[in-house]
This record gives sequence, structure tokens and C-alpha cells, in this order.
Amino acid sequence: MKKTLGTAVFLLVAMNCFAWQLQFPLGGSGSSDTGHKETRVTTRTLTGVVLAKNDDAPVSNAVVYLKNMKSLAVKTVIAGNDGAYRFPELSPRVDYEIYAQREGKKSDTKTLSQFDDRQKANIVLRIK
Repeated sequence: MKKTLGTAVFLLVAMNCFAWQLQFPLGGSGSSDTGHKETRVTTRTLTGVVLAKNDDAPVSNAVVYLKNMKSLAVKTVIAGNDGAYRFPELSPRVDYEIYAQREGKKSDTKTLSQFDDRQKANIVLRIK
């Protein structure tokens, strides 16, 4: 009787394990593969324009500074004739500080946060 009960318990446990394995195959999470892959943003782009604070006129040839707050590296670009600037291929997992400067006048410093999930962010800088 003991041996029969032990065998029955073993078979019951084995069947439950087998059923569980069918439901959740090894190496998987149990969800079915629908062929859709999760899209992760690997880089992002920051664009914007530099304007004069008093009349919103574009400020050409302003130097735009972008500081990576993790590595403290600074990148610069020169704003175009229309005041536009662009920083491509930025990490989405880093905070950045940005400001513009021309002829000794500077804009306020703005932040592009890692929590800002836009793939294409746009920041307007106004030089005083």
C-alpha cells in the first residue's frame, strides 16, 4: 500500500511538471512568440533653434554647447544662418545640458533628460 501511494504521488507530481512544461517551455517566458520584437530606441536626436530674446530673430553663428552629464564631455556645433542646430546620435540613457553663446552673450542652460522619451527632441535657446 505504501509503495502504491508513493508511486501515485510520484506520477501525479510528474504529470503536473509535464503539464507545466507544456505551458512554459524551457528558455521562454511562457508567452507565445508572435514575431513582433520590442523596439528600443538606441539613439536620439536633439534639434533646435537659437533666437534673440528681445525679438525672436534667429541668431546665426552662435556656438551651441551640449554637455553629457554622465561623462562630462562637451560637444559644440555652430548654429546656421537660420539659427538652427542639430546633435544626432545621442544616448537615451544620459542627461544633457545645453546652452548657446554668441559675442559674449549666453542663453539660459536647458536640460534634455534621460526620462524624456522623445526620439527627436527640440529645444529653443534664447540669447539675452
